[in-house]
Amino acid sequence: MACSSDHIMTTDNPSTPPTSADTQTHRPIRSFIRREGRLTAAQIRAINELLPAIELKAEGELLDMSALFGRTAPVTLEIGFGNGESLLEMAASASDEDFIGIEVHRPGVGHLALGIERLGLTNIRIVAEDAVPFIKDRVANASLDRLLLYFPDPWHKARHHKRRIVQTEFANLVSQKLKPGGLWHLATDWAPYAEHMRAVLDAHPDFSAEHLGTGEAARPSWRPETKFERRGIRLQHAVFDLLYRRSNVPATNA
Repeated sequence: MACSSDHIMTTDNPSTPPTSADTQTHRPIRSFIRREGRLTAAQIRAINELLPAIELKAEGELLDMSALFGRTAPVTLEIGFGNGESLLEMAASASDEDFIGIEVHRPGVGHLALGIERLGLTNIRIVAEDAVPFIKDRVANASLDRLLLYFPDPWHKARHHKRRIVQTEFANLVSQKLKPGGLWHLATDWAPYAEHMRAVLDAHPDFSAEHLGTGEAARPSWRPETKFERRGIRLQHAVFDLLYRRSNVPATNA
């Protein structure tokens, strides 16, 4: 999962000038918790031997997508690919398209790298770091055809809602990075979060909704069903697919 670009201060009294220690602890609000889990021997091998050839770092120069993949093709970026199974399926079924997947959970990163090796795919690159810094610093404006955000942490408690990645500031960033006419596809099985997503994006001037009605159970044929989604369905959670189209006003690099 990605992190928010909002910030908090550690001082409790706003009338008290921050100390140097307070300033040093000024930090971004994260929209994810790193639940590491246990790495299998195969996943360790994948991270050590396979990942370096297909990994993109959060820091560096702006990416030239054509140079990165050795061709000019539509580019999809997925934030929080989990174990990577749905990303593998999408990339395998669309060999004429390119994909970048972002995930901080190392077992998921190792699992995806193993799948890439098993299927012999050349159209996936992996980012194993926070999404927002990578998107801000390495993704050129108007360079993505699609951005996928499937089942992000809904942060159920009201005091944690500020940690939700779908906020106006993040929508501004996505708007910059999508090509005119590009698609932002979101999915969640938490109805209050779906309402929050719609509230943010329906009010955003750069996006127009393309999902049917509320988007409930409106999964496009090209989005594979995820393991997390199947668990939600077993728990009788409604699944919401929300599709927003970037307006045809081009973005320019800052």
